[in-house]
Amino acid sequence: MKPNSGTLVINIMNGGKAEAYEGVYQCTARNERGAAISNNIVIRPSRSPLWTKEKLEPNQVREGDSLVLHCRPPVGLPPPIIFWMDNAFQRLPQSERVSQGLNGDLYFSNVQPEDTREDYICYARFNHTQTIQQKQPISVKVFPTKPVTERQPVLLTPTGSTSTKVELRGNVLLLECIAAGLPTPVIRWIKEGGELPANRTFFENFKKTLKIIDVSEADSGNYKCIARNTLGSAHHVISVTVKAAPYWITAPRNLVLSPGEDGTLICRANGNPKPNISWLANGVPIAIAPEDPSRKVDGDTIIFSHVQERSSSVYQCNASNEYGYLLANAFVNVLAEPPRILTPPNKLYQVITDNPALLDCAYFGSPKPEIEWFKGVKGSILRGNEYIFHDNGTLEIPVAQKDSTGTYTCVARNELGKIQNEVQLEVKDPTMIIKQPEYKVIQRYSHVSFECIIKHDSTLLPTVIWLKDNNELPDDERFLVGKDNLTIMNVTDKDDGTYTCIVNTTLDSVSASAVLTVVAAPPTPAIIYARPNPPFDLELTGQLERSVELSWVPGDENNSPITTFVIEYEDGLHEPGVWHLQTEVPGTQTTVQLKLSPYVNYSFRVIAVNEIGRSQPSEPSEQYLTKSANPDENPSNVQGIGSVPDNLVITWESLKGFQSNGPGLQYKVSWRQKDFDDEWTSVIVANVSKYIVSGTPTFVPYEIKVQALNDLGYAPEPSEVIGHSGEDLPMVAPGNVQVHVINSTLAKVHWDPVPLKTVRGHLQGYKVYYWKVQSLPRRSRRHIEKKILTFRGNKTFGMLPGLEPYSSYKLNVRVVNGKGEGPASPDKVFKTPEGVPSSPSFLKITNPTLDSLTLEWGSPTHPNGVLTSYILKFQPINNTHELGPLIEIRIPANESSLILKNLNYSTRYKFYFNAQTSVGSGSQITEEAVTIMDEGKMAGILHPAVGAGKAMASRQVDIATQGWFIGLMCAVALLILILLIVCFIRRNKGGKYPVKEKEDAHADPEIQPMKEDDGTFGEYSDAEDHKPLKKGSRTPSDRTVKKEDSDDSLVDYGEGVNGQFNEDGSFIGQYSGKKEKEPAEGNESSEAPSPVNAMNSFV
Repeated sequence: MKPNSGTLVINIMNGGKAEAYEGVYQCTARNERGAAISNNIVIRPSRSPLWTKEKLEPNQVREGDSLVLHCRPPVGLPPPIIFWMDNAFQRLPQSERVSQGLNGDLYFSNVQPEDTREDYICYARFNHTQTIQQKQPISVKVFPTKPVTERQPVLLTPTGSTSTKVELRGNVLLLECIAAGLPTPVIRWIKEGGELPANRTFFENFKKTLKIIDVSEADSGNYKCIARNTLGSAHHVISVTVKAAPYWITAPRNLVLSPGEDGTLICRANGNPKPNISWLANGVPIAIAPEDPSRKVDGDTIIFSHVQERSSSVYQCNASNEYGYLLANAFVNVLAEPPRILTPPNKLYQVITDNPALLDCAYFGSPKPEIEWFKGVKGSILRGNEYIFHDNGTLEIPVAQKDSTGTYTCVARNELGKIQNEVQLEVKDPTMIIKQPEYKVIQRYSHVSFECIIKHDSTLLPTVIWLKDNNELPDDERFLVGKDNLTIMNVTDKDDGTYTCIVNTTLDSVSASAVLTVVAAPPTPAIIYARPNPPFDLELTGQLERSVELSWVPGDENNSPITTFVIEYEDGLHEPGVWHLQTEVPGTQTTVQLKLSPYVNYSFRVIAVNEIGRSQPSEPSEQYLTKSANPDENPSNVQGIGSVPDNLVITWESLKGFQSNGPGLQYKVSWRQKDFDDEWTSVIVANVSKYIVSGTPTFVPYEIKVQALNDLGYAPEPSEVIGHSGEDLPMVAPGNVQVHVINSTLAKVHWDPVPLKTVRGHLQGYKVYYWKVQSLPRRSRRHIEKKILTFRGNKTFGMLPGLEPYSSYKLNVRVVNGKGEGPASPDKVFKTPEGVPSSPSFLKITNPTLDSLTLEWGSPTHPNGVLTSYILKFQPINNTHELGPLIEIRIPANESSLILKNLNYSTRYKFYFNAQTSVGSGSQITEEAVTIMDEGKMAGILHPAVGAGKAMASRQVDIATQGWFIGLMCAVALLILILLIVCFIRRNKGGKYPVKEKEDAHADPEIQPMKEDDGTFGEYSDAEDHKPLKKGSRTPSDRTVKKEDSDDSLVDYGEGVNGQFNEDGSFIGQYSGKKEKEPAEGNESSEAPSPVNAMNSFV
């Protein structure tokens, strides 16, 4: 053991074995007052055993299978750190597929061919002995398989579906799940019935390990890990129980008692399981310790009564359970000592005005002395809000003033004696910079001077330091530091920067800064306009309870007259450091009378304003603490609103600190039931802005008032507000519900209002619930969807729009208040009349022949009644897009197709189709189609339309079949060929042939179709494609719709055809059932072939 010390040194460097000193040690310190003991100290030697020899068989696995390489390190003390490396001492890469478990084993979720190697080596590092042990290399050979069989996840560790885990409070909880499967499973963790703790949860080892730090009993529960891949999932539940070694709730503390006093030692600890508390006295179990009649043990407490000096002893408290123990020493010292003051006599304290002063009076004595403070030789005892008395004897003056200077006496007394001590307090004037350095713009190579004129307490010695850009001044003889200024000679560009004057005394420090800008010499001097300098020399005079006069000296205007002075104040008592606007005065005024509030520690500062901007604030004035008074005002925004049916929650906006007008701000909350109670019920509360009155009737009006008060009295009588206790759901449903059906989609509902007493809350309106029961023709199998309409206020009727015709509806009405909805009225049934149907769902035209077309259609999606018939109207369209006479046919409602016969061949027809109910006709659907051409008749007569009143007939001759026309076309072709040959020959001979002029005079007939009126060739144009139709459609011919085609017709887009298209998009028409490639015409009429067609075909 070291001399004069309790330290035990065990040294085995010169021989000896550590095992010889293994054991449990405890230190005991003893004197005549008692004995204290230490915690048990366990010494165990570290161990790093070698790996046991074992024969390792090579691991042969198929591709995609799982694999576990066991490490099984030797048991060491402390446990080793495990890692896997290869023969080259390189760590083996790990991933979601390959990872090391907490036990040190290496897990493969599925093996790949690249996993084949013979040097999987597990290493165990024993840090305490600084040794590393190596396991024999493990060989793995993977046999590729094609195809690789995918497998759903299976947990490799832990096994089974559930397991348990016990961890100690404050430790780190580690839970692990590693799964096999292909594709590699992904691990996810959840806590059943709760959330994983935020900020303490971490995921490691590719989310296979869940780590929760600093666990507590609240972390007990079931944790589930879920392994999932594309084929399925597997899970495991770990039941975690958090136990706890003992921990202190209240540790015993040293106790100093005087003879005859009472006291207690408390030793409270918690843990899981609950720790056992045992007491020792001077290291001996208290049950066998010497008897002490003043001592009584009561579980975790020792009670002392009328102690004597012989009762002094050291007590030990031991709290233990199966996971650990706590031991604490507490010295019970029975002492009879007269007071002693430890603070040196006549100690001098110095503070700056308006700062707190702390005067010490450190003392000792038993029994504990009482401390009193006096000022002056014959002064009275100090009391009141101007002083704060601390438990350690210190006297605090929060806002020291000049008149606080003087001698203060501290008196300590107990039943054994009395002692006193005097200290001195000096309150100094603050140091101020009354002339601050100013912003300067200086030409190069000129001189500049910054002033820093200070005002300070005559008993303090100030020191002035100048800084440039917050660093020391450059070591340059051009910088001259005077008593009140800094001068820079021959200014250069590098002198640009911020210069700060710092004034320090032993009690305070102030500073001011200014910027120096160095410029080139201007051709002519310019007037510099700048913000004004801050005012200075602020002085308070004429101090009254509610007013004070403030005066100041303006700073330099900097060539721009001061327009306004802004006065701000700081409340050092309630909001120190926060400045508020007090008032503004004209720039010609340097004094102002300020209105003040009670119980505010005011400081003022002044800001000067000119056209350039605002100055820096002045230095604060001296502080002025106004006297306390009754509050001038009461809380605002008083409300009474119930949160449940049997309470009234009264709320208000609390007064700000300076509005309290004095210490001890409270609120008197008063209420009474309106027109029921004569007497007010009141309660006084503090530091809250809400009070809840319980046991009130449901939704009754209350008169409420909230009055402020402080230690000096009450504020003026507050005004009353009306509030209501809590609402409840309405009791009755609206009655006499009537429905008036206006038309097939609109109805009007009426109801009688409910009595206001049954609303039991603020009436917000009525809700009408209505829903479609069924369509009248057939039951609807759709889900019943209820619709809701809300009518605000006390309305007794409403309109129900958007109804479906020919349907049965139900509705009910409910009254609504702030709590919710009341009961529903009995369901009212009403029916809507028939309406006009929607358009047929589709119209298809198929099977075109020479004189007939087949029409097929679908019934309307919304019949809106009983269909009576279908109406079909159609008319022919000639080649100039003129519409022929309109024919109408009525079709029975049960039909879904019709064959129209006796139509003209090769003729376009437009069809209009709609459905009818007894109310009228619905919207129509249109379609167009063409009958086919007669193959045996190249020229014919257009037969009159079926049912047409006046037929239009014309004989049309196919000119392309005439011999003279064929000869003419051959001659034209031959002539063009000859011209081309001549042109080619002349070109090869170098001659010039005016092809362009010829082309302009004789345009290419290929692009000039013959005009039907004069037989000449004109320029081709597709302008017709962009002209509006004449009375009908301008769609191309042969418009038929096949059954297998879409119901959507290209006719709606003006370019649909039932045929083929050339590569350039032109139409290939149908003639007599044969398809021939012919160029597209401007209108693609289905007339007989024209000479143009014949010409284009020939060319």
